[in-house]
Amino acid sequence: MSKSLRLSEKWFRRGLWVVALVFAGFLTGLGSTIVGDLPRVEHPLQLDDFIDRAAALPLRETVAKAEESQKAAQAALEQAQLRLEAARQANRNARETFSNWLSTRHATQLPDQDSELISRTKALDALKAAEDDAQKKVLAQRQAALDARQAQARASEQLAELNRAASKKMQEEARRVELRVFLYRLALTLPLLLVAGWLFAKKRKSTYWPFVWGFIIFALFAFFVELVPYLPSYGGYVRYVVGIVLTVLVGRYAIVALNRYLARQKLAEQQPDQVRRDELSYDTALARLAKGVCPGCERPVDLKNTEIDFCPHCGIGLFDHCGKCDARKSAFSKFCHACGTPAQAQAQGG
Repeated sequence: MSKSLRLSEKWFRRGLWVVALVFAGFLTGLGSTIVGDLPRVEHPLQLDDFIDRAAALPLRETVAKAEESQKAAQAALEQAQLRLEAARQANRNARETFSNWLSTRHATQLPDQDSELISRTKALDALKAAEDDAQKKVLAQRQAALDARQAQARASEQLAELNRAASKKMQEEARRVELRVFLYRLALTLPLLLVAGWLFAKKRKSTYWPFVWGFIIFALFAFFVELVPYLPSYGGYVRYVVGIVLTVLVGRYAIVALNRYLARQKLAEQQPDQVRRDELSYDTALARLAKGVCPGCERPVDLKNTEIDFCPHCGIGLFDHCGKCDARKSAFSKFCHACGTPAQAQAQGG
């Protein structure tokens, strides 16, 4: 069709397409902002909203207390281990000293050293008792740390069970929220798509077609970008079913439209030649001729063959002769290209 347009008209049309795209861009930006804010109407989901708080609160307190007890027991255990190591070292040093002294006493066999022997033995017994006491304290702290860990483990396991149950409930609610948000998107975008379909069918060739096409582009973007990717899957069943339904609807529309088009073409081909030419717009006829097809039936025709004046498929006149200069010209031309005589004047003169 662009070959039949005036040069200025071509640039005007290109400018109007720019207007349509800019208009669609602003509408898309506004729509994306609105659609992006739709999830805010739903309360953000948190695990604490679904957990049994009456059961979870004591367990959390138990876990916290067990952690504190475990830290305290661990710190006390480290101190007790240091004291045990010191007692053991003191006992080892004392026994080594006593062993050396005992060897000396056996060598000298001095009776006056019996009292010292008894004193040293008592000192060793005291060191051994101190070591045993330190050992008991270490064992006690280990037992306390173990009790704290076991208590924490039991409470943590019970709390984990509550969290698992709450997580399951939260996932179910998240799916419901996802579905509701999708329905919000659908309620917003589906009417836009329906309006766009009506505009495409009724207004796409109107005076204000740039705004019509801008709105159509916006509606298509909103539907296929802002809605379809957020369609709940449910294992793929929903998306496949929706895809099948849309395919059937679009396919049915295409089949019905094709049959209607063929019926209109068949009816048009039965009309007189002049009537059919009058029903075709000048630009439409020139655009089809430029593509090498018949303006009436849109079937291919060898227009370069100078012997073809009528369409061999539908019989519409493609070329005629000027009534003034007898030049062969297109039957759809408004003026003779050879002498400039108007086609209407030729018809009246004929």
